[in-house]
Amino acid sequence: MKLVLAGAFGKLGSDILRAAVKEGHEVVAIDLVTREMDFDGFTAKTVDVTKKEQLEGVCEGADAVITTVGLTRTSATVTNYDIDLNGNLNLLAEAKRAGVKKFAYISVLKADKNPDVPMLDAKHKFELALKESGIDYVIFRPTGYFYDIAKVFMPMIEKGEVTLLGKEDVSANVIDTTELAEYVLLHLNDTNVTYDIGGTETYTYEEIAKMFFAAAGKEPVIKRAPVFLFSVLAWINKLKKNGKEAIIKFSKWTLTESMVAENKYGKLSFKEYIQNCYKKEGK
Repeated sequence: MKLVLAGAFGKLGSDILRAAVKEGHEVVAIDLVTREMDFDGFTAKTVDVTKKEQLEGVCEGADAVITTVGLTRTSATVTNYDIDLNGNLNLLAEAKRAGVKKFAYISVLKADKNPDVPMLDAKHKFELALKESGIDYVIFRPTGYFYDIAKVFMPMIEKGEVTLLGKEDVSANVIDTTELAEYVLLHLNDTNVTYDIGGTETYTYEEIAKMFFAAAGKEPVIKRAPVFLFSVLAWINKLKKNGKEAIIKFSKWTLTESMVAENKYGKLSFKEYIQNCYKKEGK
């Protein structure tokens, strides 16, 4: 099968790329920034999906498109609506023009639940556009990723204390990106379905914090901040127009909303992943 993989050199994208090549697919890997991989067997193209002209011809002869494209960093120049929505709309239009039969989109769990969060709202708007496009689709809504949780918690562990939001603890069953990649390819031939997907282990954020402290060999120090503080921070950064408002709103959402998917997949242990984070650092 010939695949066009957009966002191919991000964390999830590169894991999908590796799995697709291993399965013998012909892959055109596109991204704003490409990089060397420790394997070959694919064609890399530097493409900015917000620029329609750069997408011309990229989907020719493809059987399916998979996109992981989304803004995950702070930017004062582009928004989630520019990337997650309009960039993917450009890719969808090119896929339809080229006669691609299947379009797979990596969204996020509960994307339709809070239109005030740009990262969610942009993804939800694209989901709706994809469903109405007439092309066969598969939408994957993961709960979150092992490495993302580590990026949030490890700096706090280094400082010696973790701050959680609100009085009530919430839970998540995050999934490793390698296993989500497997799941995406396993269900790529399904038609017009949406999969909420997470890992096999469910923990509260307080439990996760304690596991990080234990792996680091530190006594747990966990504090709780009122939720409204993040709303104030988002408002301040909106006034500053520095691009941080969207990230703050998404962080507030993920730390106060239970992110547990009904579909559970994989064999990798999040608890073991946390332990290995510190083994790799020699701690």
